[in-house]
Amino acid sequence: MKKVYKLEDLDCANCAARMERAIARIDGVDAVSVNFLTQRMALEADESRFEEIMERVVKACKRVEPDCRILR
Repeated sequence: MKKVYKLEDLDCANCAARMERAIARIDGVDAVSVNFLTQRMALEADESRFEEIMERVVKACKRVEPDCRILR
């Protein structure tokens, strides 16, 4: 399943790259792209575990950029 999310308060391109690397390491994530310029994240992950994966994605993002929010 692939979904695109709007990001809020993502401060820099370096943080976006760090978030992308952290999310890519999560089990069940097939592909991820975090774009600083458009403030969007495209996530492709296992559909049967999508909610569980999203919880881990949110935690990973908070570790990198505590102010950033993923709007669902």
